[in-house]
Amino acid sequence: MFPKEELFGLTNQMRRASISIPSNIAEGCGRQTSKETIHFLHISRGSLYELETQFYLAFDQKYIEENNFNIAFGQIETCKKLLNGFINYYKKIM
Repeated sequence: MFPKEELFGLTNQMRRASISIPSNIAEGCGRQTSKETIHFLHISRGSLYELETQFYLAFDQKYIEENNFNIAFGQIETCKKLLNGFINYYKKIM
């Protein structure tokens, strides 16, 4: 459980990173060229790595239990694979 003082700290950063991931995918898909799309997919991937780091920090600070961390980590790994596949797809059609 996150303490109240983290409401506008780590939890806010996690929320912002998790919103940034699909938002940048959507923005990239709305671009005219594959190069532009790939640029936004890379930004999205950066936000995904940021979120992963924030989960590690939350776990290290004992804000989340190991089971919940493992679930989140597994979902992040799945997202990484999907996003990397999406990036590779766009690189092939360039």
